[in-house]
Amino acid sequence: MLECNEIMKTYGRKTAVDHVSLKLEPGRIYAMLGPNGSGKTTLMKMAVGLVKPNSGEFLYNGNPVGRESRREIAYMSTEPYFYGWMTAGDVGRYYGDFFEDFSMERYLYLLDRMELTPEMKAKALSSGMMAKLKIAVTMARKARVYLLDEPLNGIDLLARDVIIRSVLEECADDVALVISSHLVDELERVVDTAIFMKEGRLAMMGDIEELRMRQGKSVVDLYREIYGHGGEETC
Repeated sequence: MLECNEIMKTYGRKTAVDHVSLKLEPGRIYAMLGPNGSGKTTLMKMAVGLVKPNSGEFLYNGNPVGRESRREIAYMSTEPYFYGWMTAGDVGRYYGDFFEDFSMERYLYLLDRMELTPEMKAKALSSGMMAKLKIAVTMARKARVYLLDEPLNGIDLLARDVIIRSVLEECADDVALVISSHLVDELERVVDTAIFMKEGRLAMMGDIEELRMRQGKSVVDLYREIYGHGGEETC
């Protein structure tokens, strides 16, 4: 479905992504794990054509990513990207203008699940509420691939469960879902495959159950082993 082959991206002397190759299959939920600066965001942005690699290629159904693939790949960035004058309702109409697969009915349902209303002003939302709004508008698309970059940041523990359940509702057999995060505990129980990124490289990737059996360790334990510490990164 979505694959990258020897992708590399540099910014000046800094290598953000270093010759990464991987393939995403439909019907799978992926956790892209790693601390800040490990290359997760850059990799996602290249997957939707927002950033161009220095070398290597990203393919969607065998073709280079571009205008056509963006119609079927939904990306949620970490940055706020709505105009301050917009209400949550405006955000939905804005997305509806851009994406043919956007469902206003689904969006309003997700807003309610997130305890948001269409009248709320984007500029007045807290960081946690803004995160919920971004998730709602992204998941209201009927995409084939969802790339969610740090969707749980700024969201309290109780709200995370609601968000994760809402996201998982979209996981059909023909859909691939990627959740980028450093909140390993939250994702281990719901994902199929773990992707560990470290310093721009693919440190490890595999089916979670197979990793547990082969390594004899939980994903949290593997995270601590790969990155050399525990602490807040696994909270």
